[in-house]
Formats: sequence, structure tokens, C-alpha cells
Amino acid sequence: MKKITAVVTFFVLLFAFAKWGPAINFSTTSQMKGEPFSVSGEGKVFVTPDIAKISLGIESNGASLKTVQSSVNAKAKALTDSLKKLGIAEADIKTTSYSVYPEYDYTNPAGRITGFRVSTSYEVTIRDFDKVNDAITAGTASGANIVGGVSFELNDKTEKEKLQEARKLAVKDAKDKASGLAGAAGITLGRVINISENRLSPVPLMYADKAVSLGAGSPEQTTPNIQPGTTEINVTITLSYEVR
Repeated sequence: MKKITAVVTFFVLLFAFAKWGPAINFSTTSQMKGEPFSVSGEGKVFVTPDIAKISLGIESNGASLKTVQSSVNAKAKALTDSLKKLGIAEADIKTTSYSVYPEYDYTNPAGRITGFRVSTSYEVTIRDFDKVNDAITAGTASGANIVGGVSFELNDKTEKEKLQEARKLAVKDAKDKASGLAGAAGITLGRVINISENRLSPVPLMYADKAVSLGAGSPEQTTPNIQPGTTEINVTITLSYEVR
């Protein structure tokens, strides 16, 4: 009887302790590593552009739409023919716009149409820089009276190659910084656990930042002197390391 009473008492006390007593922590605690050690490196590559793009346009106005369109079309044909004679491929002469605008007499309450204005624009890709100046001169001589900016760019193949060079430089810069900082701080770096890239797209170098209208009867234009200069490919690479 005493044994039974003791057993019952034990379980009653155990229940009371479990219900109202302090909690017992049976879980194990593991120390987590700190935040990753992150370092950024920069890679810059300077390269001479290998593509030039120019914008040439023709604009005319008059009382008869048919007459104005015929005039613009004739000048456009002369323009494209002159560019082809320079060895510029037809695929590199792209029409970017063709617009027809009615002109109104706003002094008349009815807004009577007094004429029409027609314009067309071309984007010309030039792969031989020796022809850039010639293309502008030939274009204006053939009837182009709007000359937009000249931009210098990289073709896809060159851009990919130079981007890869910049990446390698940025990774080396980041690794050198990480090694130096870790040594100075007395920490040991583990493997790279994350890598991220941020890059600035090459900005086309502009010869002119806005279109220039060359009105009829303008004085003869001197041959422009245009140089491509260099453009910069800039890449920032961030490496994140484990800390041992």
C-alpha cells in the first residue's frame, strides 16, 4: 500500500512540476557563422569604338502634298544612292521615320489647311571610319537638310570580348582586396558563396547632341573633322566569402 501511495505521489508531483515548474530546455544550441565577408572590385577597359551611326534627314514643305512627297522621295533616292556609292551597304541604311504634317492658317477661325510638310529620316551605320566625314558631306550635298548626332559604338562581338576583360580585372581587384583586408583583420576566408555584377553600359560618344537643320541656300559646309576617341566599359564585381 505504501509503494502504491509513493508511486501515485511521484506522478502527481511530476505532473505538477511539468505544468507549473520551470521549463527544461532539451534543445541543442549551435553557434551560427557571422555575415558573409563581402568585397567589391572594379574593372575598367578602354576601347576604341568600331561602329559609327549618323542620322540624316530630309524635310520639305509646299502647298501640294503630292508635289512635296515627290520632292522628298527624289532627294531621298539621291541620298541613299550617294551613300551606296561610298560602299555603305543597303542594310546599313535604315529608314527611321517618314512623317506628313498638314500646315494650318491659324489666323483663320476654321483652321484652313494651307500646305503640307513632309520629312523622312535615316540612320546610317558606318563600319569604316574613314567614310564618316564623306557620308555626312555626300548626304548634305544630295539633299539632306537635317543632320543629327554622330554616335560611336561597339559591335556585339567586341563588346562581349571587352566586357569579359573588365570582369577578369574586377574579380582580381576584389580578390586582392579581400586577401589584404582579411590578413589585416586576422580572419581566415573560406570559399566564395556569392558573386554579383553591376556594370555600366558603354555610353555612345556623341559628335553632336541634337539635330542641326541646314536650310536651303546655306553656305557650303566644310568637311567635318570627326574622331571616335575611346569609350569605357566599367564592371563592378562583389564577392562574398565564408569566414572560417
